[in-house]
Amino acid sequence: MSLYDKFLNGSVVALSRIITHIEDRGDGFQELLSRLYRKTNGIYRIGLTGPPGGGKSSLVNRLGGLLVDQGHKVAIVCVDPSSPFTGGALLGDRLRMQDIPQDKGVFIRSMGSRGSSGGLALATSNVTVALDAFGFDTIIIETVGVGQMELDIIDACDTVVVVLVPESGDAIQALKAGLMEIADVFAVNKADRSGSEQMVYDLKSAMNMKAVKAAWEVPVVPTEAVNNKNVDQLLVEIQNHQNYLETSGHLKYRRGHQLKRKVEQVIERLIKGELSSTILTDTILDEVAAKIMTGEDDPFSAGQKLYMRFKQKS
Repeated sequence: MSLYDKFLNGSVVALSRIITHIEDRGDGFQELLSRLYRKTNGIYRIGLTGPPGGGKSSLVNRLGGLLVDQGHKVAIVCVDPSSPFTGGALLGDRLRMQDIPQDKGVFIRSMGSRGSSGGLALATSNVTVALDAFGFDTIIIETVGVGQMELDIIDACDTVVVVLVPESGDAIQALKAGLMEIADVFAVNKADRSGSEQMVYDLKSAMNMKAVKAAWEVPVVPTEAVNNKNVDQLLVEIQNHQNYLETSGHLKYRRGHQLKRKVEQVIERLIKGELSSTILTDTILDEVAAKIMTGEDDPFSAGQKLYMRFKQKS
């Protein structure tokens, strides 16, 4: 029986091996993804993002358990910092999720960010295709936690939860960051600490001060993941947002935008690969740089000429 057949028969080992193959961009991985995509059913994707140390892993732990109790088949993807030696995930989040009921069907996968600056590993959205085809109905994606650069989570998730803690600083200043503009739900975690009530108040006030009122009013939920306090209310707001997206038609619109972005990424990767192997080789770039340094050329003219050479070749 082939690995793909074992996957279709529900082998978790086969699923893990296929995910590794996708992460590593092994031979034929795009053809495999094409086959898997045709077996997807529209898994719901919840993303948790925010500054490091906010307790995202603990929240994922609690949310996963609650979703299982509701009868969902849950997959969790934790994008960890990569090891500087192996490029693999450091698995720190896995250590914080020991009490998730994996015997009830929860699948946990840690992925190394491998230098991705957007908080998500480059292969994360591809991995969700495999998880969807395997039969999971809900996936929780936790980003590596790199602050304002986590904006690519909107290309991989349906509902985005931005997790803050009182130590994150002034909430109004934080709202200026691009990270804050992607929130569908705010969670002020570690709400037992000083300053949490003020942060909740400031966030709610800032939402009310928006010049253009949106149909979805972003809720702010104070939580204490370690003490399992108010996490159920956070899940209620997440599912309220899911219901809003489905009933308003925004889910179809959001996923259409994500698919367009995905096609763009595929094309960009192919073009970049062809550029690197033909026009942007080290030898050619060294020659161009030398001419610029001697004043024979400039970066703008050189770039234009290389682009025209690429167009002629293609």
